[in-house]
Amino acid sequence: MSEYQDPDSTRRGLAKGMHYMTWIVLLTLLTVYFNDFVGEQRNPNQHLTLVEAGSGEVVLNRNRAGHYVAPGRINGQPVTFLLDTGATRVSVPETLAPQLGLRRGAEQKTITANGVISVYATELDRVQLGGIELRDVPASINPFMPDDTVLLGMSFMQHLELVQRDGQLTLRVPR
Repeated sequence: MSEYQDPDSTRRGLAKGMHYMTWIVLLTLLTVYFNDFVGEQRNPNQHLTLVEAGSGEVVLNRNRAGHYVAPGRINGQPVTFLLDTGATRVSVPETLAPQLGLRRGAEQKTITANGVISVYATELDRVQLGGIELRDVPASINPFMPDDTVLLGMSFMQHLELVQRDGQLTLRVPR
């Protein structure tokens, strides 16, 4: 005995399946778009471009929170920098130190917005931000930093000219 299949129910089933697939694709595309949008809001310099390759000059855009965030490298490893002129040294989260080949040096006390904390001296062989590279940069390993963002402090920036204008920060190696 053969079973009869209603062609209309088959079409309805296919249409329903296509309807679901359309929604899934649309939601996936929206998720990807908004993830990129949110990432661009936090770090508008994700795709850091040089004014001129090897020029020793970098132009950064300020994010919505008013900070300058940019990709860079420490000892050849990729990191995310938050430029902080209020930080005496480059401050590396302790969770990143092993990846960057850093060892804890002498314990030091430092004053932060959250009070006095203990950090550990270290030295960065190479620090790169765009076309700017400095060597032997004093830094601190900070066990109290909550994420993987490195504070790019004055031990790096003191060697540069900084010009801030219209939401952009230009960093340049003095000639």
